Amino acid sequence: MSKKQNQFSRRDFLKTAGAATVGSLLGASETMGKISEGSGTELAVVPTRPFGKTGARVSVLSLGGMFDIPSNQLLLKQALKWGVTYWDTADCYEGGGSERGIGKFFAKYPENREKLFIVTKSDARDPRSMTRLLNRSLERMKTDYVDLYFAHGISSIDELDDDTRAWAEKAKAEAKIKFFGFSTHSNMEECMLEAAKLSWIDGIMMTYNYRLMNKSKMQEAVAACTEAGIGLTAMKTQGGWSSDSSSAAKLVDSFIQKGFTDKQARLKAVWENPNIASVCSQMPNLTILMSNVAAAMGRTSLSARDLHLLDQYARETASNYCAGCSNICQTALAEDIPVADVMRYLMYHQSYDDYDRARSLYARLSPDIRERIGNVDYSLAENRCPQGIPIGKAMRKAQKLLA
Repeated sequence: MSKKQNQFSRRDFLKTAGAATVGSLLGASETMGKISEGSGTELAVVPTRPFGKTGARVSVLSLGGMFDIPSNQLLLKQALKWGVTYWDTADCYEGGGSERGIGKFFAKYPENREKLFIVTKSDARDPRSMTRLLNRSLERMKTDYVDLYFAHGISSIDELDDDTRAWAEKAKAEAKIKFFGFSTHSNMEECMLEAAKLSWIDGIMMTYNYRLMNKSKMQEAVAACTEAGIGLTAMKTQGGWSSDSSSAAKLVDSFIQKGFTDKQARLKAVWENPNIASVCSQMPNLTILMSNVAAAMGRTSLSARDLHLLDQYARETASNYCAGCSNICQTALAEDIPVADVMRYLMYHQSYDDYDRARSLYARLSPDIRERIGNVDYSLAENRCPQGIPIGKAMRKAQKLLA
């Protein structure tokens, strides 16, 4: 990027963000830091919130690392400059390239390691494999420790046991990790409620958006985790979007009048809950990064009417969105089709326009499942689905689009 282009980007960002002051979204537990330009001018940066009982503070916006980080080093530098200091990755992202990209950054800017809250994840569950993957992650990222280490994508708390706890305590004692927890895409509420009964889960990343935040079970789960002192990170915060609703036009008009987009509004809806420490967003380019940072720093909150319209829209279009309650639909199927996973891949394709990622994940399914997926009888699962999703139609669509 040329110097001229970089200057334009900065001016564009400041114009988008408005005056760089503490926004009305900030509560008593939030702080807005400052950064200094070379000219000595101070600019506000993304606010922070406490991360559960850990004592750590994290930026309310987290950089999701599922993109080509090695080739986007300037984006990392700019994210840090704007106060996006919570970076999320996993051992499997980009075939390890995501972690190696962070390592490339630390190799060039080692002084920045202490400024960042680094999260990575393990697909393994047994202690020996977790140790191997953690050591590999540390080597890739050129760091001696990670701030938060997740068991990646659990669907039941039974995937973690006393051996997991002993492993986490040992890793902490060896100063390889500071905190431990898990991420979850399915059966989130059950996992969260059970985790709140434990004393050794420091953080959880779960699907959380305007479609889920008003559901009683999710509210119960968030409250339980908050009471237990568990730090919460929201992902999949966009919640899908479709214009096939009478509420959609009203929503967009309302957001535009306030000076932000529907995507920014959906982030703001999540930040309205002070118990959500951070929102993890994949931001593979400066345009998305600037837009999300502007939303985090913006002075205008969503109104009660905006939130009501979002909730109304969510209810009207519920059948377009999988809420991840796979324990319901899976038990209704006689065959081993991973419905929730396929629905998630379809969401990446339809709602996030992340076609390569969607097809890559779908391709990991066994050839047998990919062949059978469109011919299974899903009628019983559809009858039990709380969202009223036409599951069979969605599976056939996935088979056609993602093959």
